[in-house]
Amino acid sequence: MVGFWRLIDAFGSAMAVAEASQETKLKVRGITARQLEAFPDDLQDLYEAGSLELVKLSDAGIDVLFAKEEYYPELLMKLNDPPPILTMRGNKKLLYNNKLAVVGSRACTGYGRRVASSLARGLSGRDVTVVSGLALGIDTAAHIGALDETGKTIAVLGCGVDVIYPRQNKELYERIAAEGLLVSEYPLGTSPEAFRFPARNRIIAGLSRGVLVVEAAKKSGSLITAQMALDNDREVFAVPGQVDSYKSEGAHWLLKQGAKLVQSVDDIVAELPGICDTVSDKNYSPVAVEGDSSLDEVAQIILSHLEPYPIAREVLIGKSGLEPERVSEWLLFLELEGKIELLPGDEVRKLVK
Repeated sequence: MVGFWRLIDAFGSAMAVAEASQETKLKVRGITARQLEAFPDDLQDLYEAGSLELVKLSDAGIDVLFAKEEYYPELLMKLNDPPPILTMRGNKKLLYNNKLAVVGSRACTGYGRRVASSLARGLSGRDVTVVSGLALGIDTAAHIGALDETGKTIAVLGCGVDVIYPRQNKELYERIAAEGLLVSEYPLGTSPEAFRFPARNRIIAGLSRGVLVVEAAKKSGSLITAQMALDNDREVFAVPGQVDSYKSEGAHWLLKQGAKLVQSVDDIVAELPGICDTVSDKNYSPVAVEGDSSLDEVAQIILSHLEPYPIAREVLIGKSGLEPERVSEWLLFLELEGKIELLPGDEVRKLVK
């Protein structure tokens, strides 16, 4: 990719690169003969290869956008190595909306999943497009949250835009294709190999005005995305987790380095003036609502003694002053209502909304 842009900078256009001799191209600083093997030898080869690929893309209902074209995303073009070609399936208008990336751990906690979904819904409701990578965990929660609100979400793939990965997200992939936008820099049919995902992450960061990390371990792709955002003068945000949760160690490290702490969408809006074209009348803060008049008085008592962090059932029983059997009965009801989560070790916690 770096070699491509070195040649473009040296010759002015892809056509000029194709017209130049191998000897002339090798005079460009940093260009090797091995790099040139990926380029067609002459214009006829370039034309034929390009025509065949464009036919395949058109037949598959996929659009293509070339770097330096008028409609190429301005923020993405500011990367040191913007993708020369974007292939897209879905609503292309989302490329030109205000965008924020939401990323995090594949093996996330229930807390991380809920917060990612809630914040993505809030962003989407305020006319901000949520960008993520279609991975399991936080990415999935962010995409679904945005889709459930307005459909404003972009999935950047580390494979061909026609390849569904991971397979578990087949339904989500199809939903984004129908309501949101799928984006890739790779040719059709490209398989999802590990080395492609760091490159994918730079596009996630490059498309967005900022990157929000919900949950991330110390060494993770999410921190790579955050670093790429910093390298390109984008804002970095992080959601705090439990102090002893290793799945939030990366997010806590970012906060120590100066990332903006996020408890609600308002925290993001305050740091990125003008990111919201319209404002929803809904409040999507992940902070739990203390009271709910639709619940029985006993349920209210139980909820009043719970927090987002787990406590033992016997501690809850002692605090509430209720009979153990009655507490167990109401805990089952509250779990079915989505108000609490029962955890291993006979612990329980309140769910944030």
